[in-house]
Amino acid sequence: MGTGIRVFFVNEDETLKRIPLTRYERLLGADPEVRFQEYAGKRVRYALAILEFANRKPVEIVSVQYSILSFDPAGRIDAGELEKEMKLGFKMLQPLMTDFDFPNVINAEDRFAMKSFHDRYTWTPSSEIEKAIVNAIFGKNKI
Repeated sequence: MGTGIRVFFVNEDETLKRIPLTRYERLLGADPEVRFQEYAGKRVRYALAILEFANRKPVEIVSVQYSILSFDPAGRIDAGELEKEMKLGFKMLQPLMTDFDFPNVINAEDRFAMKSFHDRYTWTPSSEIEKAIVNAIFGKNKI
């Protein structure tokens, strides 16, 4: 048994486009050779599925992350938007220390950041999209 990852972009017409993991990693790494011209200037929903494999075939979906990528006009990852996402991610971390001068005050910045992150950079799939992802992974109905 082993684990692996499959990445699917969800097009505006609700169809899936499988993206090779190496190309996805190069896209996130800002490789100038990697671009998706068809997504230039758009925000694209995607699903990143973590899978269990046996004999090089997927046997189980461990988890699926539903996120959004922003592309610049050249079809590359929008570095400015990615930076904003990362900053918001750090704000989601709970503070290590409480304010001893005001012990009754609750610092809720991490909770607000989590809500903002969820609203801006994640999405919830329809049951049809979930089924399409399962079908794309296993090649048959598994739900």
